[in-house]
Amino acid sequence: MANLSSTAIARSAELYDRVKRVIPPPEWATFAEDVDAILALKRSRNAVVLAHNYQTPEIFHGVADIVGDSLLLAREATKVDADIIVLAGVHFMAETAKLLNPEKTVLIPDLAAGCSLADSITAQDVRLMRQRYPGVPVVTYVNTSSAVKAESDICCTSGNALKVVESLGAERVIMLPDEYLAQNIAAQTNVKIIAWKGHCEVHELFTASDVRELRESHPDVTILAHPECPPEVVAEADFSGSTAAMSDFVGQQRPPRVVLLTECSMSDNVSVLHPDVEFIRPCNLCPHMKRITLKNIRHALETGRHEVTIDPAIAAPARRAVERMLAI
Repeated sequence: MANLSSTAIARSAELYDRVKRVIPPPEWATFAEDVDAILALKRSRNAVVLAHNYQTPEIFHGVADIVGDSLLLAREATKVDADIIVLAGVHFMAETAKLLNPEKTVLIPDLAAGCSLADSITAQDVRLMRQRYPGVPVVTYVNTSSAVKAESDICCTSGNALKVVESLGAERVIMLPDEYLAQNIAAQTNVKIIAWKGHCEVHELFTASDVRELRESHPDVTILAHPECPPEVVAEADFSGSTAAMSDFVGQQRPPRVVLLTECSMSDNVSVLHPDVEFIRPCNLCPHMKRITLKNIRHALETGRHEVTIDPAIAAPARRAVERMLAI
């Protein structure tokens, strides 16, 4: 076993060089064997790993083929030339990948990797909203189940929500399920937004007083907030955008010191790309994202668990809602 680990460490040395600023050598030694095995399994199974920005660095920088926010993963899922897609993220992301790749095998390493937003609304809730607001189009955040997407007119992500809302040419739009994202979009448009009371358990914890305390402690800091944060947090921040937009901001603006008000691993992953930027980390962990590990990614590739399936009667309308978003 020791020889096997030593060989794996040697073979993964180039990968480790990329993440050595955020992963100590002893910790990498515990990852190397799984990293090595996953890389071999991907080749033998013609598989790819799609990883969300909230995945830990050993996954994000170590074994992922495509990384990004929900919008990028949704787009890139349609382009992969592979038989198997392993989604290193949460369940709704794996469902979205399956919707867009019905002929491919899509695996989620842990079925319990859920989402507080997805859990906050059901298909029946959407039908009741349509009854209450007849004729008003429904925009559904991708952080939802396929059943909810199937009841919607179009999907959106935090990166394209404003564009999607305004593309409908409607005076009013129902936007589900994230209340804070809906409120933050409403502040940028003349379209009246009817919101649901769903919240992300990571982003709802940030407060405006957190932002003020950060500025007092670090007067030169640049603060970026995800639009799932409460509106008062977004108002106090220097910039608000999706995880992709936050990463682009850091890369383009190169602030000397920055805070990303989002999930913890985001800062680790972006800091690997920008070693000249100091990251202050008052972050919150997503317990669902952290259910994905190297070990269960490896197990998924070895065993084919857990395969994502969607009822065809739900998949067809849900796919239309996602494809309408991608067409914008």
